[in-house]
Amino acid sequence: MQPFATHTGLVAPLDRVNVDTDQMVPKQFLKALTREGFGRILFYDWRYLPGEKPNPEFVLNFPRYKGASVLLARANFGCGSSREHAPWGVKDYGFRVIIAPSYADIFYNNCFKNGILPATLPEEQVEELFQRTEKEEGYSLTVNLPNQTIADKHGLMFKFEIAPSRKEVLLKGLDDIGTSMQQAAAIDAYEKAHASTATMYDPVDVKYYSNGR
Repeated sequence: MQPFATHTGLVAPLDRVNVDTDQMVPKQFLKALTREGFGRILFYDWRYLPGEKPNPEFVLNFPRYKGASVLLARANFGCGSSREHAPWGVKDYGFRVIIAPSYADIFYNNCFKNGILPATLPEEQVEELFQRTEKEEGYSLTVNLPNQTIADKHGLMFKFEIAPSRKEVLLKGLDDIGTSMQQAAAIDAYEKAHASTATMYDPVDVKYYSNGR
């Protein structure tokens, strides 16, 4: 995965609470096994009218938010069923950062596995960002992961908390396999030690047991 250190991007506000994973990637699209292409169907039922015509009333279809890479959301974002397709859609659409007061646990965990930073801020700070995004067209934020700050060009700055292990995963661009490979030497040493001390048993006498003994 691409390492994450700092990111500056246009903010798109999704002013809805309890956005669940079925609203993010509807169930009819879950048969796909690759991560590519889910950006087109992110928030499918909200983004499109019948015939896949863009819904002009949905925020991500507003011209002012085209190219947004920071998603501003409300509480309990990513709730609902467990599906990694949801962060696939978020990432493939182009979002590198989500900012919300709270997340569903499984979705939150899956974000880190896909190189997305789900930053958590208090509700009053999130509300401040919603107001600024609404007032200023082209409103952007700079997210600094090493310093754990979110800032705009006007001097506003918020601090966010993140577990050190989560922070390291993003800074180094590690997925689950990459994290395991960091311990490759220890794993190899264990396997060699285990092989030298393991007790070897003869194969089971299938004929013996097949006779009911």
